[in-house]
Parts: sequence; C-alpha cells; structure tokens
Amino acid sequence: MALFAIGDTHLSLSANKPMDVFGGGWTGYVDKLSAGFRALVAPEDTVVIAGDVSWGMSLEEAEKDFAFLDALPGKKLLLKGNHDYWWTTVSKMTRFFAEHGFTTLEILHNNCYFYGETALCGTRGWFYEEDQNGHNEKVFNRELIRLEASLKAAGERRKLCFLHYPPCYEGYRCPEIIALMERYGVEDCYYGHLHGGSHRLAAQGRQGGLSYHLIAADFLGFRPLKIMD
Repeated sequence: MALFAIGDTHLSLSANKPMDVFGGGWTGYVDKLSAGFRALVAPEDTVVIAGDVSWGMSLEEAEKDFAFLDALPGKKLLLKGNHDYWWTTVSKMTRFFAEHGFTTLEILHNNCYFYGETALCGTRGWFYEEDQNGHNEKVFNRELIRLEASLKAAGERRKLCFLHYPPCYEGYRCPEIIALMERYGVEDCYYGHLHGGSHRLAAQGRQGGLSYHLIAADFLGFRPLKIMD
C-alpha cells in the first residue's frame, strides 16, 4: 500500500477543452495520465488529486472524466481547484459518485483522511493573483476556516497538507495559510496550479518549518508522485 499525489489533471472528455492545445508536455496528456497511473499505482494505493480535476461545468458534464479516474488503479481523494466548476456540496458529489458506481472517488473538503498514522489534510487555498480577479476577503477567510477544520480533524497524528494553490511562490507568501500549517505541525505541503514556465518560480524543498512540493501533472510528467509506502 502506497500514497501518491498529483494535481491538475484537467480532464475534458466531455467538455471539449483539452489541454493538448498548449503543446509541449500536454500533448497526449490523457494517455500519459493513464499510463502513469497504471505503471505506478496499485489498487490498494491512495492518490490525492490536488484540484483542477475536470473542465466539466457540472457533475453531469464531468461524468466521463470521473469514469476515467475511477477506472484507474487506487483510491482517489479529490480536492477543489480554481477550474473545478462542477464542484458542489460534498453530499451531492458523494451521492453522484454512488449513483454512477464510482467506487474509488472521495472528496477531501472540510475533513481529513487517515493513511495509517498519517493524516491527509487540505483545501483549495488561496493565490495572490485572485485578488486581481474580483475575489474578496470573505472567500479567503472561508479557505482558512476549511483548512483549519481539516487540520483539527487530524488530531495529534502526523499531518501532510494538500492545496491546489501554492502558499509560497517566488516573491510571494500567503502568511495566514503558512502560519496555520506551522501551528498544526504540518511537515510537508503539496500543491499544484503552476504550469509551464511558472514551474521555475515554484517553492520547492525546505523553507521555514515546512517542506514544499509542486505536484502539477505537467511538472511530474503526468506520473503520480510517490510520497510514502
């Protein structure tokens, strides 16, 4: 049994918004994701998918994307990303998965999951560029509340934190989110969102009390990153 993570699968099997148009590493990315999962992940493993899962605008439009993920090996814990427009309440998503026979998909949102003695915590997070797009303090504070709820649910267990947005970036830090993770003793933070040339600006390795890891799919070559056995 092993734990993996990857972000930004950006599936669009029904939405007709493939990432192949960006060229480079994104060419054939759906096949690369399938091959990467099948080469590394066993049915008993767990994979955290850190947001931007599907371009679908509704659960119904994202159904083929969910079916694709469900057919891949391992249990998948899904976080919300800034492009997950299909996202609704946890109860509605859980019911949709059950009604469609998707048995390997679960939602990481206002909660945490336990991998042995390690707690898997997370939320979408916040990115400074969002301030330029009409978002406000209320949205940011809601993300802080969700993150703290997830961390509290972990109790005294070792904690890993998964975010969609990077909390630390060249020339930028989100002090409130970083402070929360440090206060609750998070050891490692895994995040996505950054693509292409932005990879070089990503925070990687130890900074302060945390170790940071970029897990955007194109950065990983569309192969989930193994975190622990």
